[in-house]
Formats: sequence, C-alpha cells, structure tokens
Amino acid sequence: MYEIFCKTHFSSAHFLRNYPGNCEKLHGHNWDVKVVVEGDKLNEIGVLIDFRELKDHLSKIIKGLDHVNLNEHPAFIEQNPSSELLAKYIFEELKKRLKENKAVKVKSVTVCETSSTGATYKES
Repeated sequence: MYEIFCKTHFSSAHFLRNYPGNCEKLHGHNWDVKVVVEGDKLNEIGVLIDFRELKDHLSKIIKGLDHVNLNEHPAFIEQNPSSELLAKYIFEELKKRLKENKAVKVKSVTVCETSSTGATYKES
C-alpha cells in the first residue's frame, strides 16, 4: 500500500455555538491541513496520483473556506465549524472529487487550528 500526502493552509474566522468559553466568540485561525491518500497500484509512470492533481482538488475545496466566517459557510449553518467537522468536510469533498480515480482513496484529513492542536477524520 502506498500513501502520499499534501499539506496546505487557509485563514478564516469561526465561533462555536453553545461553547462554554472564549471560543463562543468570533475569532480567527490560520488553519493547517494535511490530506493523506492511499492506493496499492501505481500508474504507468510509477506514481499513485500526480501531486499537482491532488493539490488542485484540495485547492478548490480550500478556496471556499479561506478568508470567510465559517459559520456562514453552507456546510456549517446547522453545525459548528469545529476542527473535527472541518476535517470531515474536507475529507468528504475530496472523496467526491477523487471518486473517478479508482486507484486512490482518501485515507485521512487532519486540520490544525494551532501548531499544537488539531483533529483527524478518517473512515473506519
């Protein structure tokens, strides 16, 4: 099994509804994102997926999250834009974009809101 990863980042604001503390107030983060994809077969040139292709898919997802209030994003109108749910959102969006490529599947997405805290989403 092969794994490759891609890292990116974005900046946005959010607040956590019903949170008992400062995070209930609007505040911002410089979010770091790490995506891991996996597969057991390489293509004819010896790569699982072109890094450029993976970065392009990820960039299109991140573009909708960058420099916005995440609570106003359609995915987070009804749920909190927590690190956990951001990781799940990015995972699901990337999975949709890669569904045509049968050789690759999304393994995990990690979203960090600080250099020492973050959350990972993966399917079991």
